[in-house]
Amino acid sequence: MAHSTPSKKSLPAVIGGVVLVLVAGYFGIDLKGDSGASSSATSAPASASGTAETEGASESSCALDTLPTEAAETVDDILAGGPYEYPDNDNVRFGNYEGVLPKESRDYYREYTVDTPGLNHRGTRRIITGGGSDTDPDVWYYTDDHYESFCTIPDAEG
Repeated sequence: MAHSTPSKKSLPAVIGGVVLVLVAGYFGIDLKGDSGASSSATSAPASASGTAETEGASESSCALDTLPTEAAETVDDILAGGPYEYPDNDNVRFGNYEGVLPKESRDYYREYTVDTPGLNHRGTRRIITGGGSDTDPDVWYYTDDHYESFCTIPDAEG
């Protein structure tokens, strides 16, 4: 029985494959070929003009009482103007780099941490507000998957 040795050409191919997977993961590229199929629905709620500006997204909303209790605490902090648990990260500009939310001006969105009990870091849950003032935003969004999907919070201000 002949013993085969790996080709010297296979090492660069393996390294190239690993680099490809890492780069795709970093940029959120789906290598499986799923054309938008996902277990969590992405949503781009309508902007103030009434038009959704993100292709293929559907609008969803989530009442505040359906979200984790920590989300209501974050809403209270926002309406009060702070203080925030993460002052270096909360009430700062949210860039919407993922493009999931409607396209708006550069300083339109602000982000806030929604605590996740048991974690020793900020976790993935956030409330994003847009427009208005810091304590009276025009729009409210919630994400529990670090900006991959959002729902509007229609009753955030009561």
